[in-house]
Amino acid sequence: MPVPDRPHNLTRRSLLGRGVGLSLGGLHAAWVNQLRASNDTVAMPKARSCVFIFLFGGPSHIDLWDMKPDAPSEVRGEFDPIATNVPGIFVSEHLPLLAGQMDKLCLLRSMTHQMPVHGPACSEIYSGRPYFGAPVTDQAREEDWPSIASLVHRYGQPHGGLPHSIVLPWYTQFVGQDRRIAGQTGGRMGDHFDPFLVEGDFTSPDFRMDALRLPENISRDRFQRRLDLRSRITSFGEHDPRATHQTHVTESNFQSAAALVERTEAAGVLDLTGESTTLREQYGMTKFGQSLLMARRLVEADVSLVTVNWDDDTRNDKVSPHWDTHHNNFAKLKDNLCPPFDRAMSTFLADLDQRGLLESTMVIALGEFGRTPKIGLITQNGMTEPTGRDHWPHAFTALVAGGGVSGGQVHGSTTPNGGYVEDNAVTPADLSATILKHLGIDQLQEYDDGFLQIRQRLSTGRTVEFA
Repeated sequence: MPVPDRPHNLTRRSLLGRGVGLSLGGLHAAWVNQLRASNDTVAMPKARSCVFIFLFGGPSHIDLWDMKPDAPSEVRGEFDPIATNVPGIFVSEHLPLLAGQMDKLCLLRSMTHQMPVHGPACSEIYSGRPYFGAPVTDQAREEDWPSIASLVHRYGQPHGGLPHSIVLPWYTQFVGQDRRIAGQTGGRMGDHFDPFLVEGDFTSPDFRMDALRLPENISRDRFQRRLDLRSRITSFGEHDPRATHQTHVTESNFQSAAALVERTEAAGVLDLTGESTTLREQYGMTKFGQSLLMARRLVEADVSLVTVNWDDDTRNDKVSPHWDTHHNNFAKLKDNLCPPFDRAMSTFLADLDQRGLLESTMVIALGEFGRTPKIGLITQNGMTEPTGRDHWPHAFTALVAGGGVSGGQVHGSTTPNGGYVEDNAVTPADLSATILKHLGIDQLQEYDDGFLQIRQRLSTGRTVEFA
């Protein structure tokens, strides 16, 4: 897409164009050896980052990472637990590769809240706040709480000139609804603080963000001269008393967009063609696998928070899209969900570790809730079948790795049927406080709540103290 000739028309939208949506955003030994061989040098200390992996739909904690093999059959289900590379910790038989990376993982089995409806529950996880209204819709509203991603976009520490917060490869949304799921943007803090959304078909072997590449007739030097000219023109209005906070935010967002174009041209940050075919296949040529690979590249570029939203071809399923297993829970997990997750997540952890990035990068993976302890029990969705599990927010699991959190441990526990937290309960607010602290952001800071017309703290939670 051509870059406009007039500097004042060089907008964020015109820079980034179509193809990128922006919303002002044991593992096989051979695999590990290949990763190690490609990273012989020791990485310099990195800025702190977080990769927040959202498993849209709500994974069944009981069938994956908080199994109850001694419970009755209608609770324990069809899967068997297998040993991991950490004695005494077991996970589902359908996560064999992740089992080999358990020394890098903490199973936070005591996540809990009270919201059983997708949209409001997603909002609670994305924002770290109890939902503000009645649970009557799954769709976003102007009065949504700002997401953690938008808070980091606004308050994140500057590193490398790129946006502090990037979301990929989409905003979660139910097919047939005209608005995204709640809680993913700036909400009541203002949509100008929305995180950057990077959208695209990452599974293509020659995937490139063409919309972030300069046209053939615009060299990097010419682009830089245009930016310099714009900067000189803009400087005339720096001390204009009529300039608003919104004006300064818009300028900051423009600078982030320009930096994104420059970094893409100079280092191909969003260009996966620089990755070997072998490594891409190890992550898996799936939307999720290639999104995690992209996330690793963004971490290397010092982006503070990368949100990876799960997406797959089941988005058109009206009853059980993604991890929302209201029917055929066990078949869907075994055949469709566990294999790509197991492959990508295990490779991602090994890749971060071998590149010296895991210590500075906190990785968190979870859904909006878990699933019912009893198979076929209807709690929220009347279309739940005897082969499925319904929504269950009272106890579920988050996977946590890196960022100084010791691997090979379990934090918290649940009752014998996996239905309720027994100790060390962790709320979405606590998780948000933990992420902000890791990123060096003071959670006691306050922003203007445009809905209630009051000041609000960034987080009301308590930092999780891992062993």
